[in-house]
Amino acid sequence: MEKKYKDILSTFINLAWRLISGPLSLLLIPLYLSPVQQGYWYLFGSIAAMSTFADLGFSNIILQFSAHEFAFLSIKKRVLVGEEKYIQKLGSFFRFVIKWLSLMCSIAYPVIFLVGIFFFHRDSVLNVYLIPWVIYSLGSLINFFSNSVLSFIEGLNQIDKIQRSRFIVAVINTFVIVIGLMCKCNIYALAFAMILSSSFMFVTIFVTFGKIIKQLWRESKDFFYPWRKEILPLFKKYVLSFASGYFLFQIYTPLMHYFHGPVLGGKVGITMSLVTAMFSFSHIWIYTITPKINMLIEQKSWDVLDKLFHKRLLLSLFSYILICICFALFVVIFGKYRLIAKVLERFLPYKAMVFLIASYFLQLVVNAWAVYLRGHKQEPFWWTSIISAIWVFLITLFAGKFLSPMLFFIGLLSSYVWGIPLSYYIFCKDRKRWHR
Repeated sequence: MEKKYKDILSTFINLAWRLISGPLSLLLIPLYLSPVQQGYWYLFGSIAAMSTFADLGFSNIILQFSAHEFAFLSIKKRVLVGEEKYIQKLGSFFRFVIKWLSLMCSIAYPVIFLVGIFFFHRDSVLNVYLIPWVIYSLGSLINFFSNSVLSFIEGLNQIDKIQRSRFIVAVINTFVIVIGLMCKCNIYALAFAMILSSSFMFVTIFVTFGKIIKQLWRESKDFFYPWRKEILPLFKKYVLSFASGYFLFQIYTPLMHYFHGPVLGGKVGITMSLVTAMFSFSHIWIYTITPKINMLIEQKSWDVLDKLFHKRLLLSLFSYILICICFALFVVIFGKYRLIAKVLERFLPYKAMVFLIASYFLQLVVNAWAVYLRGHKQEPFWWTSIISAIWVFLITLFAGKFLSPMLFFIGLLSSYVWGIPLSYYIFCKDRKRWHR
């Protein structure tokens, strides 16, 4: 089987498992957790998502730069093959990545931990959630570090192997959550699932890719390249763009929790889990060619690049529409049954869900354009991301305080009214200019 089909197949299998495990979790959470416990379940994840401020787009830079350096190398018998100068340069970049990640983790995760303590202390539940929060935070730290290293390996066009590893991790995560919930471990099920699955991923990285990692570390021992000078100008724009992304996509559960309590906060969390799963499944058409996009740009194969990109974008949009139709049919056909109706009560009403589903459909397009342009080692959307983040944050604050929860996502959806035309203009302008 050709490698490109292996990448797609492995990613499909991984996400197909999520289509099984996701609904299973969404079914068990309302059955085994109280509405208040559900609220804190999703609050854990939303606070941990502040790791965005530890990453700030650096994982994207890792993938892009490793893909560009790998464009003139190959992998045979689990080691890199090619000219020594390319291996040395790639190895020096790997050293730079490890140092950077270590620094970011030591700064960001103590702050994230304290944010969680603030919420639990304010709600007078610190004695209930302190221990599971400690376990979950440690697991999140390991998970962040591991996924960042995987971004480097993804740049080596190893999506097939990575997706197989992530599939095993996802199975472990789901198994622990299901057993934990059925044994009435409540929030501990989430904490144990995070620490066990992330630890397994960490070990798997060095078992599967250990030879390449050792080779890179050995070959770059006496080699120096000024990565900081090359990366920092781009990273400064990524910082603004990806920090803005937190306010675009991760603020809703904490804000709803703050304004309306843990019950509605839990409804926002479980609804967003469903919609982001639909988004992720549709996005695999773009995700699986991200290393290839960077490599084609390095090789200046513009016609091949554009043909591949537009074909995958159409497949991505079609997949999202198909998934939405299937979900709507499921609700219409099975929503009348008592068990399904009980589960659906834990979600936001359909009006609020439609706002969110429409927003993520448009985000599929913007995200694909961003992947394409970032492959040129550029970040032209940084200033539009800042404006969108301010727009969404302020309107969501207003909606949370003064409007019905049904209109909670009005800020996100309205940002695309002006954001889509502006993003398309930037995409066409920069693409034409860089390919001239």
